[in-house]
Amino acid sequence: MNLDALTRFYQELTPESLTHFPEFYTDDAWFKDPFNEVRGIAAIQRIFAHMFERTVEPRFVVTERLADDNSAMLVWEFRYGKGRRIRGVSHLRFADDGRVAYHRDYWDAAEELYEELPLLGSLMRWLRRKLAA
Repeated sequence: MNLDALTRFYQELTPESLTHFPEFYTDDAWFKDPFNEVRGIAAIQRIFAHMFERTVEPRFVVTERLADDNSAMLVWEFRYGKGRRIRGVSHLRFADDGRVAYHRDYWDAAEELYEELPLLGSLMRWLRRKLAA
């Protein structure tokens, strides 16, 4: 596993560089985030291609990395549009050849995304206040 190269890949991701996923992911890699759960490079590439289609100037900034021999946690910010950002963490597990076999993203869709929407955002903020201790 070359965590420096993988981090660079995420941070420099472009629609054109999506073809490089096989260098970093196993053929049957598993990916899950709050909206998707897929297996295989082609399915993972489609998720990232969709990201480029649906957001303005998307990019990842890795702010912290924790790793051992077989896994890593990457703390990141997904930045897009005019000052928009989503904060999250990726849990990665590596195959024997060092490529990603397991990729699970954790981020709070309610706080980071839904609260940005006019009607749903009002409801989410109200619920947050009601549930707060």
